[in-house]
Amino acid sequence: MKRLLFNLFSLALLLSSSALLAQNESEVTLFTNVNVFDGVHEKLIQNANVVVTGNIISNVSTEPLAVAGGKVIDGGGRTLMPGLTDAHFHIMHAHIPSMQVLVNDLGYLTLVGAEAAEATLMRGFTTVRDLGGPVFGIKKIIDEGRYIGPRIYPSGAYITQTSGHGDFRSPTSIPRKEGRELLDAEMMAWTSIADGVPQVLRRVRENLMRGASQIKVMAGGGIASHSDPLDVRQYTFDEMKAAVDAAASWNTYVAVHAYSDVAVRGALEAGVQSIEHGQMISEDTAKLIKKKDAWLCLQPFLDDEDAALPFPEGSLEQLKYQAVSKGTEKAYQLAKKYDLKVAFGTDLQNNAATAAKQGKVLAKLTRWYEPWEVLKMATSTNYQLFKMSGLRDPYPGMNGVIKEGALADILLVDGNPLQDIELIANPEKNFVLIMKDGKIYKNTLN
Repeated sequence: MKRLLFNLFSLALLLSSSALLAQNESEVTLFTNVNVFDGVHEKLIQNANVVVTGNIISNVSTEPLAVAGGKVIDGGGRTLMPGLTDAHFHIMHAHIPSMQVLVNDLGYLTLVGAEAAEATLMRGFTTVRDLGGPVFGIKKIIDEGRYIGPRIYPSGAYITQTSGHGDFRSPTSIPRKEGRELLDAEMMAWTSIADGVPQVLRRVRENLMRGASQIKVMAGGGIASHSDPLDVRQYTFDEMKAAVDAAASWNTYVAVHAYSDVAVRGALEAGVQSIEHGQMISEDTAKLIKKKDAWLCLQPFLDDEDAALPFPEGSLEQLKYQAVSKGTEKAYQLAKKYDLKVAFGTDLQNNAATAAKQGKVLAKLTRWYEPWEVLKMATSTNYQLFKMSGLRDPYPGMNGVIKEGALADILLVDGNPLQDIELIANPEKNFVLIMKDGKIYKNTLN
């Protein structure tokens, strides 16, 4: 009996010591003298204090706070806000022209992608939804804490029909025999060409097996591709429904590339829940998006100096981009008129200089929204879309907000972006502190 009591006492001491050790190992950071944009409300929380314990926001208060043995950061009246997010990004495409993907090996491309991931986080984008490309390795090494980058919600390979937006072949490389060999881009898990319900089911399930948090399917013509005009609808109802059903069986959803009205409608009718782009939708289709309670992930594509996809003057790609960008104004107007669920994404790619405009592109949304609405869209609203991954969510927990219990993805901005949204266009200067998952990656205050 004495030995049993001794063992129980020893176990209690061990458990108690372990608990104290875990508590001591959880670094505590106290932000004082900050004005907080919580990711949801229009008004700042003035003269606030925010405590981060480990990787969680543990307290937000306007009362004085103190932490024993923790790090204290005096915000000096600056604005503390959630990390920014991009709901339509391509880590593997961001720093390299699309055609270079086809002539370089995966090792080189992965290193270029890792370079892009680090640059993305250091612009203050702490989370991206990656909508196409073999990003799983980069995501894993970032999540392990061995490399710098944002949280990544990966889709894996694009699912495309023959001649679709993700079919990178030239017309001279067809026909392709039945029981076909994989293309290089398919072997790298960059794209998956699937025709017919059985092939679509297989390719979707392969991406889920790799760890996709959502599935990306090409539902309509594209800008950068040479084999598919903008007006076409890609995939039949049965094929698209197969993709939706396969994703749903894993408790997640399908996002589709679709500019044209016919492509968007076809995807919605098959049960797709996230429309990527949608610049050419009609009023009736906007009503259908509302009826289906689907998301519209719009990008502010404008034919200006910051065009997301710069193309040679007079090229077919440029003409297609101009056709899409002409619909941007109307698409945002329809989204506001029918109170659609709108997410923010950039789709910036092809070179590092273009990708670096993430914050500048976000600031362009003030053409349609108030600054606080813009920042809400790029924080808490985007996270509502990310969380549709359900049990496939690689980062369970609350995020996109400054709130007790939320994951600690935080920016400290030198100024008030709710008054001057252009502050976010120059993150190198104006984001004086960047924190992701409770870890500080940039701090220029000292």
